[in-house]
This record gives sequence, structure tokens and C-alpha cells, in this order.
Amino acid sequence: MSFELNVVNNTPLTPLTDVEEVAMLFLNQIGYFSKGYDPKTDVSDIRDSVPFRLMVEHFLYRAEKPWVVEDLAGSLGTTKATVYRHINKLKAFDILEEATVERPDGSMKKGYRLRYGNLSKAWNFTEAHVEVAMENYRKTVDHLQELVQKKGYKHAKKK
Repeated sequence: MSFELNVVNNTPLTPLTDVEEVAMLFLNQIGYFSKGYDPKTDVSDIRDSVPFRLMVEHFLYRAEKPWVVEDLAGSLGTTKATVYRHINKLKAFDILEEATVERPDGSMKKGYRLRYGNLSKAWNFTEAHVEVAMENYRKTVDHLQELVQKKGYKHAKKK
């Protein structure tokens, strides 16, 4: 599984008090909604969109509950494929975990929930991935600089 997150210079959203407004802005900042996101359905506001409702109404407001994809699709009025697409985006941030859910008929199904049932704790995984990614970039930058110095280049070659 690949890890992908937009990292942008931002101002903390701490002055805002509306949960859904903060969630919408934050999710947009980290790249949960694709650039210029247009909810392809008849919804008029991003807050009514499937990805927003999935994250906020299900994973954020009911963070402790593991959700089965079929149940999410029914609740959101969409297909399982659409739910999986958005779950995979959240999994790429590494904030979801798999959990086993017992169905009313006694069968067991795979479900998803926020890691530890808490966004703040789940975000620790995301931060750890960012730290590793930045360390790897640093190693590459240092290596590139060493290669340039070994070649004896002080300035870019002129044509």
C-alpha cells in the first residue's frame, strides 16, 4: 500500500468551531478530495458528497464502530466500488484499520474504522510516515550533493 498525503503550508484551523467546516477544510488540505473536486452526483455542497459523509458521518462521528462496505454503500446511497475508492484514499493516509464485524446472521465480515477509534491517535501513523518520507528525501538530497561533488562540479555545466 502506498502512502500519499498533500503537505501544504497552512494555518491551523483552531479558530473555527464548526466540526464539519474544519473537517471539510482539513480533508481538502491533505488531499482527500481531488484537486477541483466535483461530486459527480446531484449534491449541491461538498458536505453532502459521498467522500465527506463517509469520513465525517461514519468514521469521525462513529470512530469506534467498524463499518462493513456494504453497509456504508447502503447508508451513503452509492456503490461498493465508490466506497472502496474513498476507503483506499483514507487507507493511503494510514488512518483506517481493518476490524472484524459480526453480522446479525453470525457471519464475520471485514470492516473499517479509524485507528484506535480516534482521529488524533490515528494521525500519529500519518505523521510517522511523513517523517520517514522526509528522512528518505534528505538521504537522496545528500547523496545527490555528494555525487555532484565527487564529479567536481562547482557550477552547472554550460553548453
